[in-house]
Amino acid sequence: MPIREYQAGDPAGGCAFCRNGFERFERGSGPVVLKCPQCGAKIVRLISAPNVGASQSNADARAKQAGFHKLKKISRGEYEKIY
Repeated sequence: MPIREYQAGDPAGGCAFCRNGFERFERGSGPVVLKCPQCGAKIVRLISAPNVGASQSNADARAKQAGFHKLKKISRGEYEKIY
């Protein structure tokens, strides 16, 4: 479920909650949110960068320590052992 960011459409109006901006977990096919859930003021959805990055869980190190192997495809049907 994506996290959507919203902020008050009019910075002078709305409550502190929507003026400062807030986040909501929403389904991609869910209803469009047009009003602040606390005060009912008009809100706009902000465009934000996706948070996609490398894994910080050290999965490769843990897999290697557990005795698993990682293979890299060299060509069709040929693989090279990384660890």
